[in-house]
Amino acid sequence: MPLRVAFVTSHPIQYQVPVFRHLARRDDLDFQVLFAMLPDAATQGAGFGVEFEWDIPLLEGYEYSVLKNVSKNPGVTHFGGCDTPGLLDELRQRKIDVVVVNGWVVKTCVQALTACRRLKIPCIVRGEANNLRKRPWWKCLLQRQLVRRYDAVLPIGTANRDFYRSHGVSESQMFDARYCIENSRFAKAAVVARPQRKPLRAAWNIPENAVCCLYCGKFEAKKHPVELVTAFLQVCQTLQQASPEAPSIHLLMVGDGQLRQQCEQLATKHAHGSAVTFAGFLNQSQIVDAYVASDVLVLPSDAGETWGLVVNEAMACGLPAIVSDQVGCASDLIVANETGWVFTFGDWQALSDRLVALAAESIDWQHMQDACQKKISQYSPSAAADGMLAAVNSVCR
Repeated sequence: MPLRVAFVTSHPIQYQVPVFRHLARRDDLDFQVLFAMLPDAATQGAGFGVEFEWDIPLLEGYEYSVLKNVSKNPGVTHFGGCDTPGLLDELRQRKIDVVVVNGWVVKTCVQALTACRRLKIPCIVRGEANNLRKRPWWKCLLQRQLVRRYDAVLPIGTANRDFYRSHGVSESQMFDARYCIENSRFAKAAVVARPQRKPLRAAWNIPENAVCCLYCGKFEAKKHPVELVTAFLQVCQTLQQASPEAPSIHLLMVGDGQLRQQCEQLATKHAHGSAVTFAGFLNQSQIVDAYVASDVLVLPSDAGETWGLVVNEAMACGLPAIVSDQVGCASDLIVANETGWVFTFGDWQALSDRLVALAAESIDWQHMQDACQKKISQYSPSAAADGMLAAVNSVCR
């Protein structure tokens, strides 16, 4: 009989769905997903600054059910927003053999672990936590006790694996399921869009010969978009002072959120503000246009950026990335001068110097594009599915 495997998560997430589809196609698994809720446009847009629904199908290609969420304040961005006490009965009635749970960010995920222990079902976790963020000693102690209750863990990358190791998880309990996106969808869309690079740049007022730096994400504190705009405007001033015929550089800011207005005000008041374009929120079917129009992604986040899947998206489209050393994916995806560059978080002068160098130096963009796509091919939904399957087989033995 195929193993009955349930994946428990808060809601449909575009990055997880391709992995679900790979697992659903297997003959040796009866794979199903249990969502705590299906968010509406307002709930989905929490933190993005706009209400929206993803414009790609997220509920096709696998079996799923929606649990009864009894939270008085439903949502997917706070712990109490997903509260599903009926999960235990669901697992029992479905005769689930193994549960894979998406971290512990909402109450439903912790309820899944509790239910598994009561039913004596193996529970496997795939979370994002790492040690790049400093935590109080008591929180470290609680997390150590929590992670050791799982039968196996699925590290998404090096920093995440180090976190589990430091909390007492043995190597035999770890099965790599690297963080990934649907690489093929982005790569194919980029090929289609690339002949339109010139008109796309024109639509966003990006000079034809300018080096275009892209910020893509929520305008929120942990991502530091204000500091990026400030550093970039300094770069423009530095280049102009160096030479009246200074190379052109542009900043494309994609996304929305609470800090967007502050970023726009900085640009408006500066002499070089016209070198910054604010494109607003772009959905999945539109975002590739921004990658094709740009030359390099910039992600200056602090340790709150536990991975940074926007880097995966950019690299699938052939863009290198500049990231801070606190971004979770830095040690896995960034190879200096090949797939991008890393700067010390908070050293905004170092970031400015890197942007100046991009504008002033001769960069082999085609070589970097090839290197990025080769590197990101190792971080695929099929590889993540294989890691989950290895963990499932291990705990069942």
